[in-house]
Amino acid sequence: MGRRTPSVRWTLIPGGDAKRKIFRQTLTSTTILQGHCTTEIHGYTVSPFRFCGLTSRPQAVDATDRILQEITVVGWCLEAMDLKILDLSAASTSIRTDIACFCEKATDLDQRLTTVEDHIATLPEQDAGLRSLRAKITDLEDRSRRDNVHFFGIA
Repeated sequence: MGRRTPSVRWTLIPGGDAKRKIFRQTLTSTTILQGHCTTEIHGYTVSPFRFCGLTSRPQAVDATDRILQEITVVGWCLEAMDLKILDLSAASTSIRTDIACFCEKATDLDQRLTTVEDHIATLPEQDAGLRSLRAKITDLEDRSRRDNVHFFGIA
């Protein structure tokens, strides 16, 4: 029983057809690739740490070819990491934009809250003025009714 190795799926940027063609041509001669960290790119399993180099016909793989293959795979992994970094950079830019928008909204809400607090501070004075006006209206109505004399049943 072998030890299971973690798998990672990398996606290449659109328009990278030339890289994919080169990658596929490189992997057509290699049927089995194994390693401690296995990476899957477009259906091919690649090890950036160790290339076994087993091919369809058993033959020794030149050490220089193996090293070149490993360097190529590491380069592809670095390109994939660069793409992930670009994605993270775009996401952080989006987050910064959202934070700036929220700060602007918070400033607007703070101004509106200050206006409401100022209006609330004047409410007791306005309420006292309204009570005074109501009392005056009630007094005037009562005085106007006192002077009205109604006679009923006089012919």
